[in-house]
Amino acid sequence: MLGRMTDDDTTVLLTGASGFVGRRLAPVLVEAGHEVRAMTRRPEEYAGAGEAVFGDVADSDSLAAALTGVDVAIYLVHSLDRPDFEKRDADAARTFGAVAAASGVRQIVYLGGLGAEDADLSAHLRSRREVEQLLGEAGVPVTVLRAAIVVGDGGISWELTRQLVKRLPAMVVPKWVSTRTQPIAIDDVVRYLAGVIGQESALGRIFEIGGPDQLTYLEMLQVVARVQGRPLPILPVPLLTPRLSSYWLALVTDVDVTTGRNLIDSMGTEVVVTDHSIRDVVPGEPLTYAEAVRRALADGE
Repeated sequence: MLGRMTDDDTTVLLTGASGFVGRRLAPVLVEAGHEVRAMTRRPEEYAGAGEAVFGDVADSDSLAAALTGVDVAIYLVHSLDRPDFEKRDADAARTFGAVAAASGVRQIVYLGGLGAEDADLSAHLRSRREVEQLLGEAGVPVTVLRAAIVVGDGGISWELTRQLVKRLPAMVVPKWVSTRTQPIAIDDVVRYLAGVIGQESALGRIFEIGGPDQLTYLEMLQVVARVQGRPLPILPVPLLTPRLSSYWLALVTDVDVTTGRNLIDSMGTEVVVTDHSIRDVVPGEPLTYAEAVRRALADGE
């Protein structure tokens, strides 16, 4: 039996509680017996699980109030939709880590991005790495879960995939569709996040999480089309640059140009799981990509 930091009920602060991952994680944490504080800038509008508390990662005073008495803080904050997202995310992580340390928080759990340490990482993935370090700079042990594409209704990467397959009778795609990735179902991300809370063996460690399938982006599109029972002729075009790709995505999907460009810049980097040690801490078989797709499509109906 793996040791836990405490036998008492754990007080958990969940940032990004109303976001794609947070709104699914909050009820799971409550059901597990944790006292959950759902941090949001608009607590009066929050209708999810846990107690809504005001907090802004750019405002240290609000963080001090939100983090008082907290054992574990889950950090689900990103700013991909802004041109200056790297600086914003770095400043926020540094502030959050410092206030968490001053408040006596014993663990920070962070959902980061996959990618080999020696790879030529995009700005998006470099920022995720920087946030990992800055969150723990003041001394709070950080547990990092690194994931590639998270498949679930409402996720940005999934929405790109779903909308492309739905809206195009045929697809002209850039060369990054041949890059391998290892998608993971949102249900498994939630299971892993909840599973590392309070685990002594998870403190200060980095875990890679993914589903059982390593697929190219082209194969992912083909699986979605197959699950939906629709044909999808695809023609790769090597000269479609990241900038042109981002405009193309903005034209045929709901994703804005800035977010699309930041995501596309990461798609040239292979992101697959090479370390399976998370299963020693949180046992269980993850869902296949096809099953994750079926669940995401059902949730979106």
